[in-house]
Amino acid sequence: MPLPNRVRPDGTLFADPARGTMYGNRGGRFHDPENHVVPTRIQATRQWLCCVLSFKGRKRKVWGRGYTELFFCDEVTALAAGHRPCMECRRRDALAYRAALVKGLGFADTPLFPEIDRILDVERRSGRTKRTHRLPADQLPDGAMLLSEDGTEFLALRGGNTLLWSPAGYQARRERSSGLATVLTPPATLAALSNGYRPLWHPSAEGL
Repeated sequence: MPLPNRVRPDGTLFADPARGTMYGNRGGRFHDPENHVVPTRIQATRQWLCCVLSFKGRKRKVWGRGYTELFFCDEVTALAAGHRPCMECRRRDALAYRAALVKGLGFADTPLFPEIDRILDVERRSGRTKRTHRLPADQLPDGAMLLSEDGTEFLALRGGNTLLWSPAGYQARRERSSGLATVLTPPATLAALSNGYRPLWHPSAEGL
């Protein structure tokens, strides 16, 4: 049975055979290594990272006594949940993300990543609950993730369309809607996406 270490766009954990294309963590261990059930905690620290699947040949026992390893369908999913690129295994992407965020938010000085983590922590959650944002759909950048009006589906914006999310990739293309949308992606990350940061999409997005 797969571990409940897959991450939905709303940040919740679940079990699924689909491994996904990205890996990450939330700053340490928050699972129980003796009882591999969905944790009651949602993080160890504010440092929520999105990493590559393989780095320098390192191997780990997943959900052992180290940190809580997580897997994402793609980076668009990770960003929606509230993660950011890792400075160790994805240094170039992390610096590009920060530069785009600084430009989008109009900061006079470039913040250290712990400060960005503090911003994201406020924007991505209210206690243990996912914080959403009601924003005009026609002003959102590609890579933003929405919650459907009935709250049952996750939809990623790409070009003039929305793509229906699933753990194994995107399943269908729909026409992009207008009006107010319920947005999962934190506003700071939306600012980065609007100012040049290009996230890594699941290959299925290309076929739609």
